[in-house]
Amino acid sequence: MKTFFYIVLLLLIYTSANAQLFPVLGDQRAGISTAQFLKIGVGGRAAALGESFIAISDDASALYWNPAGLSQFDKNQVIISHNIWVADINHDFIGVVYHLDSENSFGASLTAVTMDDMPVTTEFAPFGNGEYFGFSDIAVSLSYARKMTEQFSFGGTVKYIEETLDKLKMRGVMIDLGTYYRTGLGSTRFAVTVSNFGAELAPDGEVILIGNRSNSEWQSFAPPTIFRVGFAFEPYETEDHRVTTSIQLNHPNDNSENIVVGAEYAWHKMFFLRAGYKFNVDEQNYSFGLGLNVPISLAEFTIDYAFTNFQRLGSAHRFSITLGL
Repeated sequence: MKTFFYIVLLLLIYTSANAQLFPVLGDQRAGISTAQFLKIGVGGRAAALGESFIAISDDASALYWNPAGLSQFDKNQVIISHNIWVADINHDFIGVVYHLDSENSFGASLTAVTMDDMPVTTEFAPFGNGEYFGFSDIAVSLSYARKMTEQFSFGGTVKYIEETLDKLKMRGVMIDLGTYYRTGLGSTRFAVTVSNFGAELAPDGEVILIGNRSNSEWQSFAPPTIFRVGFAFEPYETEDHRVTTSIQLNHPNDNSENIVVGAEYAWHKMFFLRAGYKFNVDEQNYSFGLGLNVPISLAEFTIDYAFTNFQRLGSAHRFSITLGL
Protein backbone atom coordinates (compact mmCIF):
# COMPACT_ATOMS: atom_id res chain seq x y z
CA MET A 1 0.00 0.00 0.00
CA LYS A 2 2.81 2.42 0.84
CA THR A 3 4.49 1.67 -2.48
CA PHE A 4 1.26 2.57 -4.26
CA PHE A 5 1.03 5.93 -2.49
CA TYR A 6 4.68 6.69 -3.28
CA ILE A 7 4.01 6.05 -6.97
CA VAL A 8 0.90 8.29 -6.98
CA LEU A 9 2.77 11.05 -5.16
CA LEU A 10 5.71 10.96 -7.56
CA LEU A 11 3.42 10.96 -10.60
CA LEU A 12 1.53 14.01 -9.33
CA ILE A 13 4.75 15.90 -8.63
CA TYR A 14 6.23 15.00 -12.01
CA THR A 15 3.05 15.94 -13.86
CA SER A 16 2.84 19.27 -12.03
CA ALA A 17 6.45 20.19 -12.73
CA ASN A 18 6.44 19.16 -16.39
CA ALA A 19 3.14 18.64 -18.17
CA GLN A 20 0.98 20.20 -15.43
CA LEU A 21 -2.00 18.40 -14.00
CA PHE A 22 -4.52 20.88 -15.36
CA PRO A 23 -4.26 23.34 -18.24
CA VAL A 24 -3.37 26.89 -17.22
CA LEU A 25 -6.76 28.46 -17.65
CA GLY A 26 -6.90 30.77 -14.66
CA ASP A 27 -3.89 33.07 -14.77
CA GLN A 28 -5.96 35.64 -16.67
CA ARG A 29 -8.03 36.02 -13.48
CA ALA A 30 -5.11 37.48 -11.53
CA GLY A 31 -5.96 40.67 -9.70
CA ILE A 32 -9.76 40.30 -9.67
CA SER A 33 -10.20 39.72 -5.92
CA THR A 34 -9.75 41.92 -2.88
CA ALA A 35 -8.74 41.34 0.78
CA GLN A 36 -5.51 39.70 -0.32
CA PHE A 37 -4.24 39.49 3.25
CA LEU A 38 -6.56 36.52 3.76
CA LYS A 39 -4.26 34.50 1.47
CA ILE A 40 -1.24 34.89 3.76
CA GLY A 41 -0.74 31.58 5.53
CA VAL A 42 -0.57 31.16 9.30
CA GLY A 43 1.93 29.24 11.44
CA GLY A 44 5.57 28.31 11.04
CA ARG A 45 4.77 24.62 10.62
CA ALA A 46 2.34 24.99 7.71
CA ALA A 47 4.51 27.60 5.99
CA ALA A 48 7.58 25.36 6.13
CA LEU A 49 5.55 22.57 4.49
CA GLY A 50 4.83 24.82 1.53
CA GLU A 51 1.34 25.40 2.96
CA SER A 52 0.41 21.83 2.04
CA PHE A 53 -1.41 21.48 5.33
CA ILE A 54 -5.19 21.03 5.11
CA ALA A 55 -4.91 17.22 5.30
CA ILE A 56 -2.62 17.50 8.36
CA SER A 57 -4.27 20.33 10.36
CA ASP A 58 -3.75 18.72 13.75
CA ASP A 59 -2.96 21.80 15.80
CA ALA A 60 -4.49 25.22 16.49
CA SER A 61 -3.38 26.61 13.12
CA ALA A 62 -6.30 24.59 11.71
CA LEU A 63 -8.33 27.69 12.61
CA TYR A 64 -6.92 29.16 9.40
CA TRP A 65 -6.29 26.09 7.23
CA ASN A 66 -9.15 23.69 7.86
CA PRO A 67 -11.75 24.16 10.63
CA ALA A 68 -12.48 20.41 10.56
CA GLY A 69 -8.94 19.91 11.87
CA LEU A 70 -9.94 21.30 15.26
CA SER A 71 -11.26 17.83 16.07
CA GLN A 72 -7.94 16.13 15.22
CA PHE A 73 -6.18 16.88 18.51
CA ASP A 74 -7.21 16.53 22.14
CA LYS A 75 -5.61 19.39 24.04
CA ASN A 76 -6.96 22.91 24.27
CA GLN A 77 -4.46 25.12 22.48
CA VAL A 78 -3.38 28.72 22.01
CA ILE A 79 -1.36 29.76 18.97
CA ILE A 80 0.49 33.01 18.40
CA SER A 81 2.02 33.58 14.97
CA HIS A 82 4.16 36.46 13.72
CA ASN A 83 5.03 36.81 10.06
CA ILE A 84 7.71 39.18 8.80
CA TRP A 85 6.17 39.56 5.34
CA VAL A 86 7.63 41.28 2.31
CA ALA A 87 7.82 45.09 1.97
CA ASP A 88 8.06 45.64 5.75
CA ILE A 89 4.55 44.28 6.33
CA ASN A 90 3.75 42.59 9.64
CA HIS A 91 1.18 39.81 9.73
CA ASP A 92 0.06 38.59 13.17
CA PHE A 93 -2.37 35.86 14.19
CA ILE A 94 -3.65 34.67 17.56
CA GLY A 95 -6.06 31.79 18.00
CA VAL A 96 -7.65 29.73 20.76
CA VAL A 97 -9.15 26.24 20.49
CA TYR A 98 -11.35 24.72 23.21
CA HIS A 99 -12.68 21.17 23.15
CA LEU A 100 -16.15 21.04 24.69
CA ASP A 101 -16.01 17.22 24.63
CA SER A 102 -14.52 14.47 22.48
CA GLU A 103 -16.77 15.38 19.55
CA ASN A 104 -17.30 19.16 19.61
CA SER A 105 -14.60 21.82 19.37
CA PHE A 106 -14.74 25.59 19.24
CA GLY A 107 -12.20 28.21 18.28
CA ALA A 108 -11.68 31.92 17.85
CA SER A 109 -8.94 33.87 16.11
CA LEU A 110 -7.74 37.37 15.32
CA THR A 111 -5.62 38.32 12.30
CA ALA A 112 -3.98 41.73 11.90
CA VAL A 113 -1.84 43.16 9.11
CA THR A 114 0.01 46.39 9.87
CA MET A 115 2.69 48.56 8.35
CA ASP A 116 4.25 51.97 8.92
CA ASP A 117 2.41 55.05 7.72
CA MET A 118 3.36 56.12 4.20
CA PRO A 119 3.79 59.66 2.82
CA VAL A 120 1.03 61.10 0.66
CA THR A 121 2.30 61.80 -2.86
CA THR A 122 0.62 63.62 -5.74
CA GLU A 123 1.58 64.57 -9.26
CA PHE A 124 2.66 67.95 -7.86
CA ALA A 125 4.48 66.48 -4.83
CA PRO A 126 5.97 63.15 -5.99
CA PHE A 127 8.21 62.94 -2.90
CA GLY A 128 5.46 63.69 -0.41
CA ASN A 129 3.34 66.68 0.57
CA GLY A 130 4.03 66.43 4.31
CA GLU A 131 0.97 64.29 5.08
CA TYR A 132 0.86 60.56 5.85
CA PHE A 133 -1.72 57.82 5.47
CA GLY A 134 -2.12 54.40 7.03
CA PHE A 135 -3.13 50.94 5.84
CA SER A 136 -4.26 47.99 7.95
CA ASP A 137 -6.29 44.77 7.78
CA ILE A 138 -8.11 42.87 10.49
CA ALA A 139 -10.12 39.64 10.59
CA VAL A 140 -12.05 38.18 13.53
CA SER A 141 -13.20 34.56 13.24
CA LEU A 142 -15.31 32.03 15.14
CA SER A 143 -14.97 28.33 14.31
CA TYR A 144 -16.75 25.09 15.14
CA ALA A 145 -15.84 21.50 14.36
CA ARG A 146 -17.60 18.21 15.03
CA LYS A 147 -16.22 14.69 14.83
CA MET A 148 -19.09 12.75 13.28
CA THR A 149 -17.28 9.39 13.43
CA GLU A 150 -13.74 8.27 14.21
CA GLN A 151 -13.00 8.75 10.52
CA PHE A 152 -14.99 11.80 9.39
CA SER A 153 -15.09 15.37 10.75
CA PHE A 154 -16.41 18.64 9.44
CA GLY A 155 -16.03 22.27 10.50
CA GLY A 156 -16.95 25.82 9.64
CA THR A 157 -15.73 29.34 10.31
CA VAL A 158 -17.49 32.68 10.18
CA LYS A 159 -15.19 35.67 9.85
CA TYR A 160 -15.60 39.42 9.84
CA ILE A 161 -12.95 41.36 7.93
CA GLU A 162 -12.16 45.04 7.77
CA GLU A 163 -9.62 46.74 5.53
CA THR A 164 -8.62 50.35 6.11
CA LEU A 165 -6.85 52.54 3.55
CA ASP A 166 -6.57 56.10 4.85
CA LYS A 167 -10.17 57.38 4.98
CA LEU A 168 -11.66 54.35 3.21
CA LYS A 169 -12.90 51.20 4.91
CA MET A 170 -14.07 47.93 3.42
CA ARG A 171 -16.04 45.47 5.54
CA GLY A 172 -17.45 42.02 4.90
CA VAL A 173 -18.46 38.64 6.30
CA MET A 174 -17.10 35.37 4.89
CA ILE A 175 -17.21 31.69 5.71
CA ASP A 176 -14.79 28.77 5.58
CA LEU A 177 -15.92 25.16 5.30
CA GLY A 178 -13.78 22.07 5.76
CA THR A 179 -13.93 18.29 5.89
CA TYR A 180 -11.42 15.77 7.18
CA TYR A 181 -11.56 12.05 6.41
CA ARG A 182 -9.32 9.24 7.65
CA THR A 183 -9.54 6.53 5.01
CA GLY A 184 -8.62 3.61 7.29
CA LEU A 185 -5.74 2.66 4.95
CA GLY A 186 -2.79 3.10 7.27
CA SER A 187 -2.45 6.75 8.30
CA THR A 188 -3.84 8.19 5.06
CA ARG A 189 -6.25 11.09 5.32
CA PHE A 190 -8.07 13.26 2.85
CA ALA A 191 -9.35 16.83 3.27
CA VAL A 192 -11.38 19.34 1.28
CA THR A 193 -11.83 23.02 2.16
CA VAL A 194 -13.43 26.16 0.77
CA SER A 195 -12.05 29.38 2.25
CA ASN A 196 -13.13 33.04 2.12
CA PHE A 197 -16.51 32.47 0.52
CA GLY A 198 -18.77 35.52 0.54
CA ALA A 199 -20.34 38.41 -1.32
CA GLU A 200 -18.43 41.04 -3.27
CA LEU A 201 -16.83 43.84 -1.24
CA ALA A 202 -16.52 47.55 -1.95
CA PRO A 203 -14.95 50.37 0.09
CA ASP A 204 -17.03 53.10 1.70
CA GLY A 205 -15.89 56.62 2.41
CA GLU A 206 -15.09 59.80 0.52
CA VAL A 207 -11.78 60.96 -0.89
CA ILE A 208 -11.04 64.60 -1.72
CA LEU A 209 -9.12 64.89 -4.96
CA ILE A 210 -7.09 67.74 -6.41
CA GLY A 211 -9.27 70.68 -7.37
CA ASN A 212 -11.69 70.01 -4.47
CA ARG A 213 -13.23 67.17 -6.43
CA SER A 214 -14.51 64.22 -4.43
CA ASN A 215 -15.23 60.56 -5.05
CA SER A 216 -17.39 58.29 -2.91
CA GLU A 217 -18.36 55.57 -5.40
CA TRP A 218 -16.10 52.54 -5.67
CA GLN A 219 -16.02 49.33 -7.64
CA SER A 220 -16.73 46.06 -5.82
CA PHE A 221 -14.56 42.95 -6.01
CA ALA A 222 -14.95 39.31 -5.01
CA PRO A 223 -13.18 37.97 -1.91
CA PRO A 224 -10.18 35.66 -2.49
CA THR A 225 -12.12 32.39 -2.42
CA ILE A 226 -9.98 29.27 -2.70
CA PHE A 227 -10.90 25.61 -3.03
CA ARG A 228 -8.33 23.09 -1.72
CA VAL A 229 -8.01 19.31 -1.84
CA GLY A 230 -5.29 17.66 0.26
CA PHE A 231 -3.89 14.22 0.97
CA ALA A 232 -1.40 13.18 3.68
CA PHE A 233 0.10 10.05 5.18
CA GLU A 234 3.14 8.74 7.08
CA PRO A 235 5.36 6.59 4.80
CA TYR A 236 7.62 5.78 7.78
CA GLU A 237 6.77 5.77 11.47
CA THR A 238 8.30 4.17 14.55
CA GLU A 239 8.26 5.02 18.23
CA ASP A 240 11.19 7.43 17.81
CA HIS A 241 10.91 8.63 14.20
CA ARG A 242 8.11 9.78 11.95
CA VAL A 243 7.97 11.09 8.39
CA THR A 244 4.80 12.87 7.26
CA THR A 245 4.18 13.75 3.62
CA SER A 246 1.45 15.89 2.13
CA ILE A 247 0.26 16.98 -1.31
CA GLN A 248 -2.39 19.61 -2.00
CA LEU A 249 -4.23 21.00 -5.01
CA ASN A 250 -5.25 24.67 -4.75
CA HIS A 251 -7.86 26.27 -6.99
CA PRO A 252 -8.09 30.06 -6.32
CA ASN A 253 -10.72 32.26 -7.92
CA ASP A 254 -8.09 34.82 -8.93
CA ASN A 255 -5.37 32.70 -10.52
CA SER A 256 -4.59 29.32 -12.06
CA GLU A 257 -4.49 26.03 -10.17
CA ASN A 258 -1.31 25.02 -8.38
CA ILE A 259 0.05 22.06 -6.46
CA VAL A 260 2.12 22.18 -3.27
CA VAL A 261 3.97 19.38 -1.52
CA GLY A 262 5.52 19.13 1.92
CA ALA A 263 7.39 16.71 4.17
CA GLU A 264 8.08 16.68 7.91
CA TYR A 265 10.53 14.58 9.90
CA ALA A 266 9.87 14.22 13.64
CA TRP A 267 12.38 12.89 16.16
CA HIS A 268 10.87 11.66 19.44
CA LYS A 269 7.95 14.04 18.79
CA MET A 270 10.25 16.78 20.07
CA PHE A 271 12.37 18.00 17.16
CA PHE A 272 11.03 18.62 13.65
CA LEU A 273 12.55 19.32 10.23
CA ARG A 274 10.29 20.44 7.40
CA ALA A 275 10.41 21.42 3.74
CA GLY A 276 7.93 22.24 0.99
CA TYR A 277 7.66 23.34 -2.62
CA LYS A 278 5.02 25.15 -4.69
CA PHE A 279 4.48 24.31 -8.36
CA ASN A 280 2.95 26.82 -10.79
CA VAL A 281 2.93 29.64 -8.22
CA ASP A 282 4.26 33.00 -9.37
CA GLU A 283 7.07 34.40 -7.27
CA GLN A 284 7.06 31.78 -4.47
CA ASN A 285 8.76 28.38 -4.67
CA TYR A 286 10.59 26.55 -1.88
CA SER A 287 10.28 26.76 1.89
CA PHE A 288 11.82 25.04 4.90
CA GLY A 289 11.82 25.25 8.66
CA LEU A 290 12.11 23.53 11.98
CA GLY A 291 10.21 23.07 15.20
CA LEU A 292 10.80 22.23 18.84
CA ASN A 293 8.26 20.74 21.23
CA VAL A 294 9.16 21.22 24.91
CA PRO A 295 6.82 19.84 27.60
CA ILE A 296 6.79 22.17 30.59
CA SER A 297 4.95 21.96 33.88
CA LEU A 298 2.02 24.17 32.89
CA ALA A 299 1.63 23.40 29.19
CA GLU A 300 3.08 21.72 26.12
CA PHE A 301 5.20 24.40 24.47
CA THR A 302 5.95 24.25 20.72
CA ILE A 303 7.90 26.82 18.74
CA ASP A 304 8.09 26.72 14.93
CA TYR A 305 10.03 28.70 12.35
CA ALA A 306 9.67 28.83 8.56
CA PHE A 307 11.59 30.48 5.75
CA THR A 308 9.71 31.15 2.51
CA ASN A 309 11.62 32.12 -0.61
CA PHE A 310 10.39 34.73 -3.09
CA GLN A 311 12.13 34.93 -6.45
CA ARG A 312 12.13 38.75 -6.69
CA LEU A 313 10.64 40.09 -3.47
CA GLY A 314 13.19 38.52 -1.16
CA SER A 315 11.99 36.21 1.58
CA ALA A 316 9.52 35.91 4.45
CA HIS A 317 10.06 34.59 7.97
CA ARG A 318 7.31 33.13 10.14
CA PHE A 319 7.51 32.37 13.85
CA SER A 320 4.76 30.71 15.84
CA ILE A 321 4.27 29.48 19.39
CA THR A 322 1.65 26.90 20.32
CA LEU A 323 0.65 26.15 23.92
CA GLY A 324 -1.26 22.95 24.65
CA LEU A 325 -3.18 23.06 27.91
